Amino acid sequence: MSSWAEVIRQVEARAEGRCEYCRMHQSLQGATFHLEPIVPTSLGGTSEPDNLAWSCPRCNLQKSNRIEVVDPDTGAKVRLFHPRSDPWSDHFQFRGYDLVGLTAIGRAAVAALELNHPRRKFIRQAEEVFGLFPP
Repeated sequence: MSSWAEVIRQVEARAEGRCEYCRMHQSLQGATFHLEPIVPTSLGGTSEPDNLAWSCPRCNLQKSNRIEVVDPDTGAKVRLFHPRSDPWSDHFQFRGYDLVGLTAIGRAAVAALELNHPRRKFIRQAEEVFGLFPP
């Protein structure tokens, strides 16, 4: 059985130090990234590494305990992007500093997690200066 500290190291290493939702690198963030249950424990999720994502504080707070969100194009509820089962590049693409949802899941995540908030775009510009953007 791994210690909690080892679980944290494993999840962070698997994510390569990036938020698994917005793909920002933690090195330029002013806050500590979080271990975030993809399926919240309040909805039956576990604390096993397969259900944990490395998340920037903003994505973690925006996601909260949601597993479904609304696709802004159709108004339909769709499941929220799942970093363990959904390949990121299947659902998202950067166009300049904007993150574009390529699918209903991607569009819904961009809207629900506010992935194109002006501050996020500014951070992407700063990351580019340091060779961290695009991921």
